[in-house]
Amino acid sequence: LDPNTVNRRLSLSEENRKVTDRREKQPYPDHTERFEDWGQVLCREGLTGRCYWEVEWSGRRVDIGMTYKGINRRGWGNDFCLGYNDKSWTLFCYDNSYIACHNNNPITIDVRPSSFYRVGVYLDWPAGTLSFYRVSSDTLTHLYTFTSTFTEPLYPGFRVWYEDSSLSLCQVVPMSNTT
Repeated sequence: LDPNTVNRRLSLSEENRKVTDRREKQPYPDHTERFEDWGQVLCREGLTGRCYWEVEWSGRRVDIGMTYKGINRRGWGNDFCLGYNDKSWTLFCYDNSYIACHNNNPITIDVRPSSFYRVGVYLDWPAGTLSFYRVSSDTLTHLYTFTSTFTEPLYPGFRVWYEDSSLSLCQVVPMSNTT
């Protein structure tokens, strides 16, 4: 996670792989890339290939998405908020439901609630798809796929709602090919 983008209400830990909503302002220095109002943070690197990663979360709500670097950072409203503009594609994760959102068009996902709070994200930038999966111990459950023509690198972005909600980037171990 990029400490230059993290909102001051959010705390980074575990070598910048975990973000937690603290509600108390953190002593981050001023930076033009910082989200000033929304509790959001981006990853450092933009992606243009095929990538898969997983996020584990806790709390009542977190948002997991991808955005162009040019998303607005200062102010309230749709232009600044992941999922509510044409620069970002986001999965809203509640403790009992999911909603996919792009350009302020929310789509409720019909999937049964579970006790698993882990989401897999697969970006196929050349093909123009961004897919989200619920991850359990031995199963990936497809939640939603956005289809678009991506025009620039996409940055993983996250919003953490409510005090003490948190989100962590997970280590994903590649499966060995056994025959």
